[in-house]
Amino acid sequence: MLRTRVTEMLGIDHPIVQGGMMWVGRAGLVAAVSNAGGLGLLTALTQPTPDELRREIDRCRTMTDRPFGVNLTILPSMNAPDYPGYRRAIIDSGIKVVETAGHRPQEHVEEFKAHGIVVIHKCTAVRHALSAERMGVDIISIDGFECAGHPGEDDVPGLVLIPAAADKVKAPMLASGGIGDGRGLAAALALGAEGINMGTRFCATQEAPIHERIKQLIVESDERSTHLIFRQFRNTGRVCKTPVSDEVVRILQTPGAEFADVHALVAGAKGRQALETGVIDEGLVWTGQVQGLIHDIPTCQELLDTIVGEAEAIIAGRLARMAGRQPEAVAA
Repeated sequence: MLRTRVTEMLGIDHPIVQGGMMWVGRAGLVAAVSNAGGLGLLTALTQPTPDELRREIDRCRTMTDRPFGVNLTILPSMNAPDYPGYRRAIIDSGIKVVETAGHRPQEHVEEFKAHGIVVIHKCTAVRHALSAERMGVDIISIDGFECAGHPGEDDVPGLVLIPAAADKVKAPMLASGGIGDGRGLAAALALGAEGINMGTRFCATQEAPIHERIKQLIVESDERSTHLIFRQFRNTGRVCKTPVSDEVVRILQTPGAEFADVHALVAGAKGRQALETGVIDEGLVWTGQVQGLIHDIPTCQELLDTIVGEAEAIIAGRLARMAGRQPEAVAA
């Protein structure tokens, strides 16, 4: 069994976290990840109101007695969600772990910490990780350029970003972006992380609440099949190559293009429709380059068992032989 500061702090068996994913981080998937020995995270803003989040937390508790948490992503917005309400719902519901991400999280981090909640904060740069550490977060999730969603503007992949952060950050780290199997877990540990955070890989599981056609799209896509969009707005996003994202790229390459020109194509409600109906012409599908390593749609239990088994075999077997030591026996 792989034991790290992350497993100890979160009270989980395996150093594997399912990151927050809009429309995907619902009770069924979250409970399945936690029951498999990892940490599942509900996505707060997937629920339309704080009261709906309370109900989803309660629903998750009927499915698992293992630790799970909530993701709260803070978005710069003219019409911001009821963040104080979501924060209060999380605290009142007795949640012990929160993943924060996004814009100026300090007031949320301070409030969560005041209530004894373990805070994971997702960062895409070493300087952001250090700022979050000074803010008092407990665990840093360091997100490489390969990731789905918003990889930041520095374009630093995990092979460099993870050890660069490990050189300076004292808090335990989760490696995120481009990780989907035991090789990625073993590599993350070697690079200085103490666990991994996966998003796209969990979308291609049996419990993920998305249409089978979207899961098959992930399996059939390779590492080249993503687009980077919104670069000129300094809000870069990585999405799967689909007819919709092709059109977004085409429009944004037009001189003088503005966000308003693609708003109807990229609206979150359209992306939800694509995930739920399997009609990829409906909206964006947010996936990372790791889709090139995804070849099946297992249960979460099967996935975590495989990842941990592969990582243990690599660490105790192949790498031990390279170091000239007798490989240790690894339990099947």
